[in-house]
Order: sequence, then structure tokens, then C-alpha cells
Amino acid sequence: MAEIKKRSGNFSTVIGSGGFSTVYLARLPDSTLTAVKIQSVGTERLARIHDQELQILLRLKHPNIVKLLGHCDDREEEGVLLFEYVSNGTLHEKLHTKTMSWKARTLIARQLAAALEYLHGLQIIHGDIKASNILLDEQENCKLCDFGSAKLGFTSMVLPPCSTKRNRLMITGSQGYMDPDYLKTGLVSKKNDIYSYGVVLLELVTGREAFSLERGEMLTEVVKGVVGMEEVVDPRLRYGGGGVDMEEVKDMVAMAGMCIGCSPMARPCASEIVAWMKDKFD
Repeated sequence: MAEIKKRSGNFSTVIGSGGFSTVYLARLPDSTLTAVKIQSVGTERLARIHDQELQILLRLKHPNIVKLLGHCDDREEEGVLLFEYVSNGTLHEKLHTKTMSWKARTLIARQLAAALEYLHGLQIIHGDIKASNILLDEQENCKLCDFGSAKLGFTSMVLPPCSTKRNRLMITGSQGYMDPDYLKTGLVSKKNDIYSYGVVLLELVTGREAFSLERGEMLTEVVKGVVGMEEVVDPRLRYGGGGVDMEEVKDMVAMAGMCIGCSPMARPCASEIVAWMKDKFD
């Protein structure tokens, strides 16, 4: 830990934070920049979450998933994970505060689907797919991160239906992205990830946030009332130059609709989405 503290300049540069963790920028001896995630493990539950995240991360090797570079085991109150540093911020930052071309958006949609196909092939459920958990490199390639809510296996009931205060506090996922079926049953499924992926598709098309705190509205509800595709498209795409293919928009909205459908069984699997994306956007 002392070496990590030194390499991070005494943890002086914060580049991210979550409920129980903070991410700092550090420089390795070979001058490689790295992201250091310091997570509280002061309780049995937090220690279990950290250990499961590490167990899952050690299995992963995919170009669209952030790479684990190392970890520190000599912990008492804190767990330490070292990741590759992805320098271009998150999809949420890029999509909602800057300009992003339609081509870049479709590329991210395809890459995120490929990452999910890979995870689901390993029987891993991410559990918190959202725009702020998608990092972008300098070429705007997708790097899925934050496996703190991830689960191994497709049949685990990690929560009973949320009838108590304690259970509500344990819910994984983020407002606007959570599968309503999961909220009803507590059953963790790969189709939870597919639902969240569909919400990300709607964000890519509309440029709107999944949940607007200011207006108190879900993006999924806003889009339901839309008649024509022109109403949904991010105006920055229509009027900001670079153009947008309205047929592709129509296709992406249709896929989003299938992903957020009421019945989890009717939703496509990740491999079907990957094949569909290849057919529509190659």
C-alpha cells in the first residue's frame, strides 16, 4: 500500500468515486498511468463484495472491458484494485455535456453488446450497466467498468422482493436502468443486463439521461409517448453537422424496445444483439 500511495502522489488526484470506493490516478514505475480503486472492506458484506469483484475481474480479458492490472491483498479496512487508465472520461460525460457523432454512438452500441456477449458466455452478470460505467479511450472505444454489482451464475436470487428497509438498501443497479422485473422479484438474470443495455441505446439515440432528477422522469417513459423518429433523435445530431441515418435510428430504437420489453423471456440475448448489430451497422 505504501508504494501505491507514493505512485499516486499520496492519493492526490481523484478520477472517480462510488458508494464505498474512490478511484485515484497513479503512475507505475514504467510511467504507465493507472487507475487505483480503493474500496472500504470494513464490514463482512463489503469484504464479500470486494472479493467477488476481484474473483470476477481475474477471469476477464476483453478489449471492451477495462483491464485489471493488479491488486493488493494485504488489506484490513481497504481493498485495492489497479486498472488500466482510460483517459477520455465516461459515456455519460461525453454524451450529455459534449458532442458525439452518430458513428461513434453506433460503435459504442456494438462494442457494449460484444462485452455483454462475452460476460454472459462466462455466466457473469454485470448488474449495473449504465452510461457512467462505460469508459471511453482516445478513439472513443467502449471500456465497460465497475464490477462491484456483478454476479456469477444465472439463477441466483440475491434479494427477496424488496419489502424491508434493509433489502431496499441492498438493491444493485441505478435509477433509470434497473429492470422492473428484477425490482419485483429480486431474481438476478442476464436479461437484467439486456434491459439496461436497451436504456443505454435510448440514451445514445436521444442524448437524454436515463433518469432526469430535475423532471423526475424516466427516459423509457418519455420515449413511449413518441410518435415519429424525428421526435426522439438528439437535436445535436440533426443540427450539429455530421448527419444521422434515420433508418439506423429507427433500427436502434426498435432494438431498444425489444431489450426493455416487459417479459424478460422475450428479450434478445447478447449474442443475438451482436449479430443484429453486425447486420445493421457493418
